[in-house]
Amino acid sequence: MTSEPFETEGPVIRDKRRIDPVTGAVREPRDSAAPDPAPGPADVDPAAGAPAQDDASSRPGSPSAAELALAERTADLQRLQAEYVNYKRRVDRDREVAREVTTAHVLTSLLPVLDDIGRAREHEELSGGFKAVAESLERTVTALGLVTYGEPGDPFDPRVHDALMHAYSDEVDGPVCQAILQVGYRLGERVLRPARVAVAEPPHQSSEAQADTTPEAQPDTDSQAAPDLPDADGDIEQAEFVSGHSDDGERARDF
Repeated sequence: MTSEPFETEGPVIRDKRRIDPVTGAVREPRDSAAPDPAPGPADVDPAAGAPAQDDASSRPGSPSAAELALAERTADLQRLQAEYVNYKRRVDRDREVAREVTTAHVLTSLLPVLDDIGRAREHEELSGGFKAVAESLERTVTALGLVTYGEPGDPFDPRVHDALMHAYSDEVDGPVCQAILQVGYRLGERVLRPARVAVAEPPHQSSEAQADTTPEAQPDTDSQAAPDLPDADGDIEQAEFVSGHSDDGERARDF
Protein backbone atom coordinates (compact mmCIF):
# COMPACT_ATOMS: atom_id res chain seq x y z
CA MET A 1 0.00 0.00 0.00
CA THR A 2 1.49 3.22 -1.09
CA SER A 3 0.75 6.62 0.37
CA GLU A 4 1.34 9.88 -1.40
CA PRO A 5 3.66 12.22 0.45
CA PHE A 6 1.95 15.26 1.87
CA GLU A 7 3.51 18.24 0.20
CA THR A 8 3.46 21.56 1.93
CA GLU A 9 3.95 24.60 -0.30
CA GLY A 10 5.70 27.56 1.16
CA PRO A 11 5.53 31.15 0.06
CA VAL A 12 6.40 31.71 -3.58
CA ILE A 13 8.48 34.79 -4.37
CA ARG A 14 8.80 36.01 -7.95
CA ASP A 15 11.41 38.60 -8.96
CA LYS A 16 10.01 40.51 -11.92
CA ARG A 17 12.73 43.17 -11.99
CA ARG A 18 14.16 43.78 -15.47
CA ILE A 19 17.65 44.61 -14.14
CA ASP A 20 19.60 42.28 -11.97
CA PRO A 21 20.43 44.12 -8.75
CA VAL A 22 23.68 42.16 -8.30
CA THR A 23 25.25 42.31 -11.76
CA GLY A 24 23.34 45.27 -13.20
CA ALA A 25 22.68 43.37 -16.46
CA VAL A 26 19.33 43.38 -18.21
CA ARG A 27 17.45 40.25 -17.68
CA GLU A 28 15.91 38.38 -20.60
CA PRO A 29 12.13 37.85 -20.42
CA ARG A 30 11.12 34.38 -19.51
CA ASP A 31 9.21 32.33 -22.10
CA SER A 32 7.07 30.56 -19.62
CA ALA A 33 6.10 31.91 -16.28
CA ALA A 34 5.59 29.78 -13.28
CA PRO A 35 2.08 28.51 -12.98
CA ASP A 36 -0.06 30.41 -10.56
CA PRO A 37 -1.01 28.52 -7.49
CA ALA A 38 -4.36 26.85 -7.66
CA PRO A 39 -6.96 28.94 -5.98
CA GLY A 40 -8.16 27.69 -2.72
CA PRO A 41 -11.66 27.15 -1.63
CA ALA A 42 -11.77 30.70 -0.23
CA ASP A 43 -10.70 32.21 -3.56
CA VAL A 44 -13.56 30.61 -5.56
CA ASP A 45 -16.25 33.11 -6.63
CA PRO A 46 -19.60 31.93 -5.33
CA ALA A 47 -21.44 33.43 -8.32
CA ALA A 48 -19.09 31.71 -10.78
CA GLY A 49 -19.39 28.36 -9.10
CA ALA A 50 -23.18 28.51 -8.73
CA PRO A 51 -25.09 26.29 -11.15
CA ALA A 52 -26.98 28.02 -13.92
CA GLN A 53 -30.67 28.42 -13.12
CA ASP A 54 -33.33 27.73 -15.67
CA ASP A 55 -35.74 30.21 -14.06
CA ALA A 56 -36.93 33.00 -16.32
CA SER A 57 -35.94 35.56 -13.71
CA SER A 58 -32.26 34.64 -14.14
CA ARG A 59 -32.31 35.46 -17.87
CA PRO A 60 -31.20 38.97 -18.77
CA GLY A 61 -34.02 41.39 -19.59
CA SER A 62 -36.82 39.32 -17.95
CA PRO A 63 -38.74 40.77 -14.95
CA SER A 64 -37.97 39.46 -11.56
CA ALA A 65 -40.44 37.88 -9.18
CA ALA A 66 -40.77 41.13 -7.26
CA GLU A 67 -41.55 43.03 -10.44
CA LEU A 68 -44.18 40.46 -11.42
CA ALA A 69 -45.82 40.70 -8.00
CA LEU A 70 -45.75 44.49 -8.19
CA ALA A 71 -47.42 44.45 -11.61
CA GLU A 72 -50.12 42.07 -10.35
CA ARG A 73 -50.86 44.21 -7.28
CA THR A 74 -50.96 47.33 -9.46
CA ALA A 75 -53.51 45.71 -11.80
CA ASP A 76 -55.66 44.72 -8.81
CA LEU A 77 -55.60 48.26 -7.48
CA GLN A 78 -56.52 49.71 -10.88
CA ARG A 79 -59.42 47.28 -11.22
CA LEU A 80 -60.62 48.12 -7.71
CA GLN A 81 -60.37 51.84 -8.47
CA ALA A 82 -62.42 51.42 -11.66
CA GLU A 83 -65.11 49.47 -9.79
CA TYR A 84 -65.29 52.16 -7.11
CA VAL A 85 -65.61 54.93 -9.72
CA ASN A 86 -68.43 53.07 -11.49
CA TYR A 87 -70.18 52.44 -8.18
CA LYS A 88 -69.93 56.11 -7.21
CA ARG A 89 -71.35 57.21 -10.56
CA ARG A 90 -74.23 54.74 -10.26
CA VAL A 91 -75.03 55.89 -6.72
CA ASP A 92 -74.95 59.56 -7.75
CA ARG A 93 -77.24 58.84 -10.70
CA ASP A 94 -79.70 56.89 -8.54
CA ARG A 95 -79.65 59.65 -5.94
CA GLU A 96 -80.45 62.26 -8.58
CA VAL A 97 -83.31 60.18 -9.97
CA ALA A 98 -84.73 59.65 -6.48
CA ARG A 99 -84.54 63.39 -5.80
CA GLU A 100 -86.38 64.21 -9.05
CA VAL A 101 -89.10 61.64 -8.35
CA THR A 102 -89.63 62.95 -4.82
CA THR A 103 -89.75 66.56 -6.01
CA ALA A 104 -92.23 65.68 -8.74
CA HIS A 105 -94.46 63.84 -6.24
CA VAL A 106 -94.51 66.81 -3.84
CA LEU A 107 -95.15 69.35 -6.59
CA THR A 108 -97.96 67.24 -8.05
CA SER A 109 -99.73 67.31 -4.69
CA LEU A 110 -99.45 71.13 -4.64
CA LEU A 111 -100.98 71.68 -8.10
CA PRO A 112 -104.59 72.05 -6.80
CA VAL A 113 -103.38 74.74 -4.38
CA LEU A 114 -101.72 76.62 -7.25
CA ASP A 115 -104.94 76.34 -9.27
CA ASP A 116 -106.90 77.92 -6.41
CA ILE A 117 -104.36 80.73 -6.21
CA GLY A 118 -104.67 81.35 -9.93
CA ARG A 119 -108.47 81.48 -9.82
CA ALA A 120 -108.35 83.87 -6.84
CA ARG A 121 -106.00 86.14 -8.80
CA GLU A 122 -108.32 86.13 -11.82
CA HIS A 123 -111.25 87.23 -9.64
CA GLU A 124 -109.10 89.86 -7.87
CA GLU A 125 -109.54 88.15 -4.52
CA LEU A 126 -105.81 87.74 -3.87
CA SER A 127 -104.93 90.45 -1.36
CA GLY A 128 -103.51 91.01 2.08
CA GLY A 129 -101.65 88.26 3.90
CA PHE A 130 -103.10 85.61 1.59
CA LYS A 131 -101.40 87.34 -1.34
CA ALA A 132 -98.01 87.30 0.43
CA VAL A 133 -98.35 83.60 1.27
CA ALA A 134 -99.41 82.77 -2.29
CA GLU A 135 -96.51 84.65 -3.85
CA SER A 136 -94.06 82.98 -1.44
CA LEU A 137 -95.41 79.54 -2.39
CA GLU A 138 -95.13 80.34 -6.09
CA ARG A 139 -91.52 81.47 -5.67
CA THR A 140 -90.69 78.26 -3.80
CA VAL A 141 -92.12 75.92 -6.43
CA THR A 142 -90.46 77.95 -9.20
CA ALA A 143 -87.11 77.56 -7.45
CA LEU A 144 -87.69 73.79 -7.40
CA GLY A 145 -88.03 73.82 -11.20
CA LEU A 146 -91.82 73.91 -11.70
CA VAL A 147 -92.78 75.68 -14.95
CA THR A 148 -96.26 76.55 -16.24
CA TYR A 149 -97.07 76.38 -19.94
CA GLY A 150 -100.05 76.89 -22.21
CA GLU A 151 -100.95 80.10 -24.04
CA PRO A 152 -103.76 80.81 -26.54
CA GLY A 153 -102.43 80.42 -30.06
CA ASP A 154 -99.88 77.69 -29.25
CA PRO A 155 -99.78 74.81 -31.77
CA PHE A 156 -101.71 71.85 -30.47
CA ASP A 157 -99.47 69.00 -29.34
CA PRO A 158 -101.27 65.89 -28.07
CA ARG A 159 -98.21 64.94 -26.03
CA VAL A 160 -98.51 68.00 -23.76
CA HIS A 161 -102.10 69.18 -24.39
CA ASP A 162 -105.39 67.61 -23.39
CA ALA A 163 -108.15 68.69 -25.82
CA LEU A 164 -111.52 69.16 -24.07
CA MET A 165 -113.27 71.21 -26.78
CA HIS A 166 -113.07 71.30 -30.56
CA ALA A 167 -114.18 73.91 -33.10
CA TYR A 168 -113.55 75.01 -36.70
CA SER A 169 -112.25 78.45 -37.62
CA ASP A 170 -111.14 80.16 -40.81
CA GLU A 171 -108.67 82.30 -38.90
CA VAL A 172 -106.19 79.48 -38.21
CA ASP A 173 -103.90 77.52 -40.52
CA GLY A 174 -103.68 74.38 -38.42
CA PRO A 175 -104.72 72.89 -35.10
CA VAL A 176 -104.04 75.51 -32.42
CA CYS A 177 -105.01 76.05 -28.81
CA GLN A 178 -107.88 78.53 -29.08
CA ALA A 179 -108.41 78.81 -25.31
CA ILE A 180 -106.57 77.53 -22.24
CA LEU A 181 -109.03 75.97 -19.84
CA GLN A 182 -106.36 74.89 -17.36
CA VAL A 183 -102.62 75.58 -17.49
CA GLY A 184 -100.13 72.75 -17.62
CA TYR A 185 -97.12 72.15 -15.41
CA ARG A 186 -93.73 70.75 -16.34
CA LEU A 187 -90.71 69.77 -14.25
CA GLY A 188 -87.69 69.68 -16.52
CA GLU A 189 -88.60 67.32 -19.36
CA ARG A 190 -91.34 65.62 -17.34
CA VAL A 191 -94.95 66.76 -17.78
CA LEU A 192 -96.65 66.73 -14.39
CA ARG A 193 -100.05 67.71 -15.81
CA PRO A 194 -100.98 68.40 -19.45
CA ALA A 195 -102.64 71.68 -20.29
CA ARG A 196 -106.39 71.39 -20.91
CA VAL A 197 -107.29 73.40 -23.98
CA ALA A 198 -109.95 74.11 -26.59
CA VAL A 199 -108.68 73.27 -30.07
CA ALA A 200 -109.55 75.10 -33.28
CA GLU A 201 -108.64 73.95 -36.78
CA PRO A 202 -109.52 75.09 -40.33
CA PRO A 203 -112.60 73.52 -41.93
CA HIS A 204 -110.83 72.27 -45.08
CA GLN A 205 -108.65 69.92 -43.02
CA SER A 206 -111.71 68.27 -41.51
CA SER A 207 -113.39 67.80 -44.94
CA GLU A 208 -110.22 66.28 -46.40
CA ALA A 209 -109.83 63.95 -43.45
CA GLN A 210 -113.48 62.87 -43.76
CA ALA A 211 -113.04 62.23 -47.50
CA ASP A 212 -109.99 60.10 -46.86
CA THR A 213 -111.75 57.98 -44.24
CA THR A 214 -115.07 57.52 -46.18
CA PRO A 215 -115.05 54.16 -48.10
CA GLU A 216 -115.99 54.14 -51.78
CA ALA A 217 -119.55 53.12 -52.71
CA GLN A 218 -119.73 49.53 -53.93
CA PRO A 219 -122.62 47.98 -55.90
CA ASP A 220 -124.99 45.89 -53.83
CA THR A 221 -124.33 42.51 -55.44
CA ASP A 222 -125.98 40.55 -52.63
CA SER A 223 -129.43 42.04 -53.28
CA GLN A 224 -129.17 41.35 -57.02
CA ALA A 225 -127.83 37.86 -56.73
CA ALA A 226 -130.33 36.44 -54.24
CA PRO A 227 -134.09 37.16 -54.37
CA ASP A 228 -136.01 38.13 -51.29
CA LEU A 229 -136.97 35.06 -49.34
CA PRO A 230 -140.34 34.89 -47.63
CA ASP A 231 -140.54 35.29 -43.96
CA ALA A 232 -140.62 31.87 -42.41
CA ASP A 233 -142.53 33.07 -39.34
CA GLY A 234 -145.17 34.77 -41.53
CA ASP A 235 -145.72 31.64 -43.60
CA ILE A 236 -146.15 29.56 -40.50
CA GLU A 237 -148.71 31.95 -39.04
CA GLN A 238 -150.62 32.09 -42.37
CA ALA A 239 -150.70 28.29 -42.60
CA GLU A 240 -152.04 28.04 -39.07
CA PHE A 241 -154.77 30.61 -39.91
CA VAL A 242 -155.90 28.65 -43.02
CA SER A 243 -155.92 25.34 -41.19
CA GLY A 244 -157.99 26.89 -38.45
CA HIS A 245 -160.66 28.05 -40.89
CA SER A 246 -160.79 24.66 -42.58
CA ASP A 247 -161.38 22.94 -39.29
CA ASP A 248 -164.29 25.30 -38.51
CA GLY A 249 -165.87 24.60 -41.89
CA GLU A 250 -165.65 20.87 -41.39
CA ARG A 251 -167.30 21.20 -37.99
CA ALA A 252 -170.09 23.29 -39.52
CA ARG A 253 -170.77 20.66 -42.24
CA ASP A 254 -170.78 17.91 -39.70
CA PHE A 255 -173.23 19.82 -37.57
